[in-house]
Amino acid sequence: MELLRIIATLITVTAVFSYINHRFIRLPTTIGVMVIALVFSVVLLVLGWAGVDWVSTAAANLVASVDFNTTLLHGMLSFLLFAGALHINLDDLAQQKWVVLSLATFGVITSTILIGFISWFVLNLFNIEAPLVYCFLFGALISPTDPIAVLSTLKTAGVPKTLEIKIAGESLFNDGVGVVIFLVLFGIATNPAEATLSHGLVLFVQEAVGGALFGLAIGALAYWMLKSVDNYQVEVLITLALVTGGYALAMSLHLSGPIAMVVAGLFIGNHGRLFAMSDTTREHLDTFWELVDEILNAVLFVLIGLEVLILDIKIEYLLAGVAGIVLVLLVRFVSVGIPITILKFKREFSPNVVRILVWGGLRGGISVALALSLPDGAQRDFIVAVTYVIVVFSIVVQGLTIGKLVRRSQI
Repeated sequence: MELLRIIATLITVTAVFSYINHRFIRLPTTIGVMVIALVFSVVLLVLGWAGVDWVSTAAANLVASVDFNTTLLHGMLSFLLFAGALHINLDDLAQQKWVVLSLATFGVITSTILIGFISWFVLNLFNIEAPLVYCFLFGALISPTDPIAVLSTLKTAGVPKTLEIKIAGESLFNDGVGVVIFLVLFGIATNPAEATLSHGLVLFVQEAVGGALFGLAIGALAYWMLKSVDNYQVEVLITLALVTGGYALAMSLHLSGPIAMVVAGLFIGNHGRLFAMSDTTREHLDTFWELVDEILNAVLFVLIGLEVLILDIKIEYLLAGVAGIVLVLLVRFVSVGIPITILKFKREFSPNVVRILVWGGLRGGISVALALSLPDGAQRDFIVAVTYVIVVFSIVVQGLTIGKLVRRSQI
C-alpha cells in the first residue's frame, strides 16, 4: 500500500507539473517539469523556514521514501536506455563509430582522472579532507553524459543528424562505461585490501565486454521470438520481458545492465525492426516505447527537482558546486577536444563540433543516483550536493541553450 501511495503521488504531481508547463510555460517537457519541481521545492523550503513546516516535512518525507539510486539504476534506467537505443540507426552509428568509441572510452577515462586529481588538489588547498579515491569516484560519476537528459534535449535542439548521432551514441555508451568505472573505484574505496590493478581490469572487462555480449545474446533470442510470431500484443510483451528480465539477469551475473540494454535496443531497433516485425507491430512497438520513455522521463526529472528537499544545503557546498561546473566544462573540453583533434586528420567534422559536444554533454539523474549510492558520511554529503548543483545547471542552462548554440554555429 505504501508503494502504491508513493507511485500515485509521483505520477499525480508529474501530471500536474506537465499540465502547468504545457499550458503556461511551454518549455521542453522534461526541463519544464524539473524547473517547476525546483521552484515548488524552494517554496516549500521557504515555508518551512517561515514556520509552516508541516507541508515541507510531508513533502520531504515523501521524497526520502523514494530510494533514488535504486529507483533509477535498478528500475527506470533499463527502460530508458532500451527506448533510447531503439531509435538509433545502426548504419548512422557505424559511420560515427570511432568518434563514439573514443568519446565513450578515452573521454570518460581522461575526464575521470583529470577531475579526480584537480578536485583533490583544490580541496586540499582549502583544507577540506577528501581522500583521493573519493575524488576519483566523483570524477567517475560526473564524467559520463546522461543519455536520458541528452536524448530528451536533442529532440527539440535542431542538431544536425550526424552530430546528433555522435552526441546520442556517446551518451548511450559512456553511461555504461562510466558506471563500470564507478563500480571499480567503489570497490577500491570500500575494500582496499582486495584492490589491485589486475582485479580492476578483470572487473572492467567482465562488466563492459560481458555486458555487451550478454545484450547481443538476449537481443538475438528476443529477435528469434519476434520473428516466429505476428501478434503485436505478444511482441510488445517480449520486448518488455527483454528489458526487465534481461536487465535483472545481467545485474545478477555482475555484468553491465546499462550496456546490455543499449546493445539489445540497437539489435531490436535495427535488425528486429527490419526483419522480424510487421508494419502493425512496428507502429504499436514504437508508440509503446515512446510513451514509456516520455512518462518515465517526466517522473525522473520531477524527482530530480524534488530531491533538493532532502539535500544537506550549505553555502560552501553551493560554492564548490559552482566551481565544479567550471571544472567539469573545462575538463569536458579537454577530453572531447583531444580525440576530435586527432580524428580530424582522417575525417571531416561539422563546424564548432567541439564547442557543441562540450555544451551538449549534459549530466543528469544517473550522476545523482551514483552519488547517493556512496556510504553515509561527510564525503557523501559534499559529493551529492556538488553533483546536484552541476546536474541542475547542466539540464536547465545547457539544455535550454544548446539549440541556440547549434543555430549560431551553423551560420
